[in-house]
Amino acid sequence: HVQLVESGGSLVQAGGSLRLSCIASGRTSSVVAFGWFRQAPGKEREFVSAIKMSDDNTYYDDSVKGRFTISSDNGKNTVYLQMNNLKSADTAVYYCAVRARHTPVLYVRSPMWYDYWGQGTQVPVSS
Repeated sequence: HVQLVESGGSLVQAGGSLRLSCIASGRTSSVVAFGWFRQAPGKEREFVSAIKMSDDNTYYDDSVKGRFTISSDNGKNTVYLQMNNLKSADTAVYYCAVRARHTPVLYVRSPMWYDYWGQGTQVPVSS
C-alpha cells in the first residue's frame, strides 16, 4: 500500500501562486506515476497533471498548461504542483494519486487508473 498526504492549499487571490505538495509513504518503490486531480463543487473530478517516475515525463490538462508545473523529488518521495497565475476557475479540492502497478499503456488522465488517493487539499481562488 501507498499512503499520500497533500498540503499547501490555502485561499489565494486571482493571479497569485501556490505550491502543493504530496508526500508518499509505504511501498513507494512500486509507484509508476503520480497524478494531480481536482474537484470543484458540483463537478466531477478532473485531471490536472501527472508525472511518470521512470523518465519524469509530464502531462498537463490544456486548462493549466503554461501555468502549472509538476515536479518530483524522488529522494523525498514527494511530488509538487506549482500553480501560477491562478484563476477563479481553478478553485477546487486538489487530490494527489498514484498508480502502483505497471501497464503497457499509461492512462494518466483517467482517475480510474490510479490505485491510491490522498485526502485532498482545498484551493479557493478569490477574484
